[in-house]
Amino acid sequence: MQAILGVFFHFIGGFASGSFYIPFKKVKNWSWESYWIVGGFFSWLIVPFLAAWITVPDFLSIIGATDATTLFWTYFMGVLWGIGGLTFGLAMRYLGMSLGMSVALGYTSAFGSLIPPIYRDIFTNDTERTFSNMIQSPGGLLVLSGVAVCLIGIAICGAAGVMKERELSDEAKKQSIKEFNLRKGLIVATISGVLSACFNFGIEAGKPMAAIAVEQGSNPLFQNNVIFVVLLWGGLTTNLFWCMLLNIRNKTFGDYLNKDTPLAGNYFFAALAGTTWFFQFFFYGMGESKLGNGASSWILHMAFIIMISSLWGITLKEWKGVSRKTFGTILLGVLTIFLSVMLVGYGNSI
Repeated sequence: MQAILGVFFHFIGGFASGSFYIPFKKVKNWSWESYWIVGGFFSWLIVPFLAAWITVPDFLSIIGATDATTLFWTYFMGVLWGIGGLTFGLAMRYLGMSLGMSVALGYTSAFGSLIPPIYRDIFTNDTERTFSNMIQSPGGLLVLSGVAVCLIGIAICGAAGVMKERELSDEAKKQSIKEFNLRKGLIVATISGVLSACFNFGIEAGKPMAAIAVEQGSNPLFQNNVIFVVLLWGGLTTNLFWCMLLNIRNKTFGDYLNKDTPLAGNYFFAALAGTTWFFQFFFYGMGESKLGNGASSWILHMAFIIMISSLWGITLKEWKGVSRKTFGTILLGVLTIFLSVMLVGYGNSI
């Protein structure tokens, strides 16, 4: 029953993540950096604070009593993840939801599964969850096979993007994705995928705070919410710096008070996108409390996001006008990545 609940919570989190970018499409006449950071204040500051306040009694005292090393690494992983999240938004901007999320999350799945065991091999005395142990066990070899399949899936998705670029005119490509750019999109999706895996490492770094929360009587289901407060401060730092820089460079500070735009609607949809985004990790934390913070939880989360975002991409006609061969190629790529995350998840359960 615990495992079923864990899977259900991960599905809700995956649905939130796979859907969060939809409200941004309703924002009118604002630059990307303006609506991204407005949504970000809800994603990384306001909603996480409220969630922790509601679910973890006296969470600020827990943070205040935590040693500096734990706070630093939790925050620093958030900063690195913030770069991944920032480029993740750019990947959606240049590639659309189905291709952008498939490539970025494919890399996140692979690196999120490989880096922790390599780290334990080099820097810890752990003998059970290391890379060396992986290559000597059936489950570990299955995980590595899944990572290899994941990289193949990314290559297939990239090939579908190239086919789409060759088949459609610039006007046709930008009907559903206004700033479609395959080369820029693949570069930022790769950076995003690698650095986004740092969120999982940040959760691991902040575990002492979650342990204190449970000791003080918090519901274990919500123990990670205190970690998210610190971790997402790091994400906010990165994104705020970059978006303010873009506001200055592009002279777009006027967006926030521009009465020629639907201000109330823009703030509402940006806030909705940011709130929806946070719910992915709110429910991820609940799922992780049932399944553990191993690669299985992370991979399951990634799988649901890829599935939902791909369905949204098709619904929003991001592949409208392409040949059957190209459409079949992107479906094959998505299914290959989905298969890879299932392999990794099963491998970690053995």
